[in-house]
Amino acid sequence: MTKSLSRLFRAWKRKKSRTSASVSAELTANLTYLQEALGSSTDVVIRQFTVGSAQPVKAALAFIDGLADNVMINESIMKPLMLEMRMVADGLSKKDILTVIKDKVISMGQLREVDNLSAMLDGMLSGDTVLMLDGYSSALLFGTRGWESRGVEEPLTEAVVRGPREGFTETLRTNTSLLRRKIKNPLLRFEVLTLGRQTRTGICIAYIKDLADEKIVSEVRKRLERIDVDSILESGYIEEFIEDAPLSPFATVGNTEKPDVAAAKMLEGRVAILVDGTPFALTVPYLFVESIQTSEDYYTRTFFATLIRWIRIIALTSTALLPAVYIALLTFHQEMIPTQLLLSMAASAEGVPFPAFVQAFFMGLVFEILREAGIRMPRPVGQAVSIVGALVIGQAAVAAGLVLPSMVIVVAFTGITEFIVATQIESVTLFRIFVTGLAAVLGFYGILLATLALLIHVLTLRSFGVPFMSPLASGSIWDLKDVFLRVPKWAMLTRPQAIPTNNRLRQKPLQYPRPPSGKKKD
Repeated sequence: MTKSLSRLFRAWKRKKSRTSASVSAELTANLTYLQEALGSSTDVVIRQFTVGSAQPVKAALAFIDGLADNVMINESIMKPLMLEMRMVADGLSKKDILTVIKDKVISMGQLREVDNLSAMLDGMLSGDTVLMLDGYSSALLFGTRGWESRGVEEPLTEAVVRGPREGFTETLRTNTSLLRRKIKNPLLRFEVLTLGRQTRTGICIAYIKDLADEKIVSEVRKRLERIDVDSILESGYIEEFIEDAPLSPFATVGNTEKPDVAAAKMLEGRVAILVDGTPFALTVPYLFVESIQTSEDYYTRTFFATLIRWIRIIALTSTALLPAVYIALLTFHQEMIPTQLLLSMAASAEGVPFPAFVQAFFMGLVFEILREAGIRMPRPVGQAVSIVGALVIGQAAVAAGLVLPSMVIVVAFTGITEFIVATQIESVTLFRIFVTGLAAVLGFYGILLATLALLIHVLTLRSFGVPFMSPLASGSIWDLKDVFLRVPKWAMLTRPQAIPTNNRLRQKPLQYPRPPSGKKKD
C-alpha cells in the first residue's frame, strides 16, 4: 500500500514539474522538450530559421499540420518574419526583437505571449502556432486554428416546419458565434475552461450576466471544475457528472442542437454549456415542462400551438400507460370492456398460448430492436428495415397465433407516440416496463401504485436547486401561462418565476395589438 502511494506521489510530482516548467531561454532546450513531448509524429511541423540581418536571431516555428491553417501561417507569420523583419530589425538590439515582432510585424488578431511550456504545448494541440526565439524565456502563440469542420446545417434531432434551420456544429467557436448572432447583448458572457487529462477538451459556459443568477453560474462553474477524468468526448460525459440526481431515470440537465432554443433558455436566466467536438449544448436548470415545449410553439399562432401542446401531453400519457391499461383490462377488469368488443377479443384470443403481459413484452421488445436497427444502419436501409420489419413481423405474429391483433395495435400506437416527446423516451420506456409489470400482477391497483411512486420521485427531484416539476408543483399561477397553454407573446410579461433571475420583467406591458385609431373620412 505504501509503495503504491509513493509511486502515485512520484508520478504526480513529475506531472506537476512538467506542467509548471517555464520556457527556456535556449532554443534547443525548447525544441528538445517539444520533440520529447510529441515524439516522432509526422503531423508535427518545426521550421527553423533566423530573424533579422544585422544581428540574426535563431527562431523556430512549430505547429500541428491539419489543426493549423497553413495559408495563414505562410502569409501572416512566415512571410513577415523572413522578409519584412529584415528591414525593421536593422539597428535593434536582440532584446527588442520579440517586442517588435509582437507589436509591429505580425498582423494577426489573436496573439499572446506565454512563458509556460504546458501552455505552449496546449496551444499547439489546439491548432495554434508557436514562435520561439533563442535568448528569450517566453514564446508567442498565434491563433491559426483552421481544421476541417462540418458546416452549419439543419439539425436532424429537432426538425421544424417554421423557424431557424441552423444547428450547432462540432466546432466550439462556431457555436459561440451562433449564440452571439442570436443575442447581440454586450453582457453575453463566454467562460472557457479545459477538461480531460488526455483529450484537453474545451468547455464553454454561456450566460447573460444581467439575467442569469450568479449562484447558479457559480454552481455550474464549481461542478465543472470538480470533474477530473481522462477524456471528455461528448456533452453526455459532462451531463453525468453535474446532474443533481444521477440515479434517476429522468434527466435534470437539458440538451439541444438548436441555437435559437439555447438562446431562448438563456434569455429566461438559464446557463448553457458548450462542449468542443459535439453539436449538443447542455442547459441548466432543466424542468419537466420543457419536454412538452418546442421552439416551433413560439413561432406559430397561439391557438394551434396550444392544441399541439395538448396532443403532446396526451401522447406522453398514452405511451407511458396504454400497454399497462390494456393488460389490466384484459387480465383483471374485463367487466369494463364493452360487451361486443370483449366478445371479439375473446374470439381472437382462442389459440393464443401466451398471456397478455408476455405478448406486450414480446412485441415491445421487437419494436425496440427494429427502432435500434433503423437508427444504427445506413439511412436508406434503416428506414426500409424499420417499416418492412414492423409490418412483416406484426402480420406474421398475428397469423401464427402468437399475439392478439389488438395487442399489435396497442404496441404500435405506443411506439409511435413515444417519438412525439422525444426528450423523455428513455425515462418513459423504463417507466412503461415497470408499470406494465405491476399491471400484470395487480391490475389498476398496480397502475395506481406505480403512478404514485413516479409522482413522489419526480416531486423530489431538483435541477441546480430548482424543483424539477416547477411550475406544476410550486404553485406559481403566473408560470402556467406557458405549460398547458401557450398564451400570446404580448401576455408573457414576466420570465418563469421558477428560474432564478436578476430581471423578472420580460417586456413592456400593455402591448395588446389594436387596430389603428382615427375617424373615418367622409
